[in-house]
Amino acid sequence: MPAAEVLSLIRELDTQSVDVCLGGGWSVDALLGEQTREHSDLDIWSASPDLEGLFRVIAARGVDRIHPWPGDRPWNFVLHDGKSIRVDLHLYENMADGSIHYGSVLDPFILPRAALSYQGVIDGVPIRCEDPSWAVSFHVGYVPRPSDRHDVLGLCKQYDIALPQDYR
Repeated sequence: MPAAEVLSLIRELDTQSVDVCLGGGWSVDALLGEQTREHSDLDIWSASPDLEGLFRVIAARGVDRIHPWPGDRPWNFVLHDGKSIRVDLHLYENMADGSIHYGSVLDPFILPRAALSYQGVIDGVPIRCEDPSWAVSFHVGYVPRPSDRHDVLGLCKQYDIALPQDYR
């Protein structure tokens, strides 16, 4: 997905009052302040109450199918248009204490609000994205792909974050 498509989608979501946070590779590039590699998808974090508005916006762009991946869950799944637009959606619940609940009721992953409240830049446009330390932590616990290695090395260098063991 090119930067122009990402920014256009984010602007449209904003006009519909759908609050999102970039995740994955585009979040990394926003944190680094430049596009450092090609991106096949756009990872988006969104509060579950915004799901209907999010669906309306992306459906208007032709995104009309779920693309199942191993490990998909009701709170994390991929939507696409069958061509070039692919959105990896991460749904969460805002908790009364300000934290974020991601995952199942039985095995929740609780994040501080700050994990999804950093600001990066894509083509000169400020954009909400993952905090650099959290972005690195989201890249551990599985065998890293070349794109993961690229992203983690860039973040660790730019933000003086210790390189995780799996990346040494």
